[in-house]
Amino acid sequence: QSTAILLGMFAAAALLLGAVGVYGIAAFSVAQRTRELGIRVAIGAAPRDVVRLVVAHVLVLALAGVVAGLAVSMALARAVASQLYEVSATDPGTLAFAAAALLLVALGAAWLPARRAARVDPLAAIRCE
Repeated sequence: QSTAILLGMFAAAALLLGAVGVYGIAAFSVAQRTRELGIRVAIGAAPRDVVRLVVAHVLVLALAGVVAGLAVSMALARAVASQLYEVSATDPGTLAFAAAALLLVALGAAWLPARRAARVDPLAAIRCE
């Protein structure tokens, strides 16, 4: 039981670190694209369109990571199979839950930079450089 608690704490820490990393990448991407986003807003893009653009970009990257992670987990399934209790290493429900959780964390981490991007002042963004 203490091993399960310890592994759960490590998993939570890894999920938090992943969320911070996705947030950092999203914030950096928004900072780099401030001029482009400002131009989009200046020519009439609605704030929800800008949010959708930023979140979609982050989710595409997260989805690529999830697909790569699933491929690696399938390749290494035999190595960890002896460590699992009453679940197979390739259990579709467990893998789907993990993938959905990671995508939800990525969505949450991308939300704040996307909202910030939607509120960019077009004039200030164009004058930025």
